[in-house]
Amino acid sequence: MAFTGRELRSTVSDGKLALSLEEVRMDDPGDDEIIVRIEAAPINPSDLGLLLGPADLATLARRDGDRPDLTFDIPHARLAAVAGRLDQSMPVGNEGAGTVVAAGRNASSLAGKRVGMIGGAMYADYRRIRASDVIPLPEGATAADGASMFVNPLTALGFVETARREGHPAIVHTAAASNLGQMLQKVCLSDGIPLVNIVRSREQAAILRGIGATFVVNSKDDDFAAQLAEAIEQTGATIAFDAIGGGTLGSDIVRAMERASVRRMSEYNRYGSTVFKQLYIYGALDPSPTTLDRLAFGFQWGVSGWLLFPFLQKAGQDVAQRMRRRVVDELNTTFASTYTRVIGLAEALEPDILRAYERKATGEKFLIDPTRG
Repeated sequence: MAFTGRELRSTVSDGKLALSLEEVRMDDPGDDEIIVRIEAAPINPSDLGLLLGPADLATLARRDGDRPDLTFDIPHARLAAVAGRLDQSMPVGNEGAGTVVAAGRNASSLAGKRVGMIGGAMYADYRRIRASDVIPLPEGATAADGASMFVNPLTALGFVETARREGHPAIVHTAAASNLGQMLQKVCLSDGIPLVNIVRSREQAAILRGIGATFVVNSKDDDFAAQLAEAIEQTGATIAFDAIGGGTLGSDIVRAMERASVRRMSEYNRYGSTVFKQLYIYGALDPSPTTLDRLAFGFQWGVSGWLLFPFLQKAGQDVAQRMRRRVVDELNTTFASTYTRVIGLAEALEPDILRAYERKATGEKFLIDPTRG
């Protein structure tokens, strides 16, 4: 039985980016495949990178017709970054959840079950996918419960796994009041790992303290540098995961780590402390260049990117399966996601709604439910 439905696409062509809903047809699933009716798919910052990419949102224009779409200009300086996707209609949405409406011969046990899944093209009515890429949801769990069970939970667990593997006793995290940040705080509390949370408002600090955070510093406070240095000295943190990316915040963190390490030194070393400090940049909430005051933190340091899927590939199947089992076991506790707004698939192309979810504001999380229209 074939299924026909809509799929949200992003296309770069002729200096513009276009968003549209395209009709797609799915034939019967293969032996090891299933077809899922999507009932929930979150809008994560990583999704916005593909959805909107380098577009200038100030140039948003709507074209009406049988299938209305949105177009944006792409600044000339940003075109090189998307040269590899020119003239390709690309489906969007990393993860989601829904009900299995068709199953191949080797996946018949999943028929009718609600599952969480990852693999792209989730902003759609239906998704044909390998059975190995889904996880059946626990009894009583809704699609909204399972929609965000991959990216943020596995990233939080990946941060902790990375810190342990590299021998770091405590962690620093920026944009820490996000859904991901709250999950990371819960994991660290459960696993006994000190965590320094960096936020940018009192309201965000209150969110984290409400779930048990001990170390929360506000980057907008006049004495932020002193607060950060004190928190790092108390925890001994030597690894940071930075969602901001641009500006000097990453540099400020490494400098505070170095200052804490120098205070513990028994004698002067012109090359700084011998303690290795690691900054991982995993986001780009600030798209400006990253500025490092490298002479302020000695010579024992590293700055690198961190992405979930390369980490999982490197960590191996055993680690990935262990992490996924924990997510399922703690789906409605540690890894529970909250959404401030649920929208239909077509609403994702409403200009005012798009501007709202593109802001990536802390405390605001949008969920797409294609069954709403």
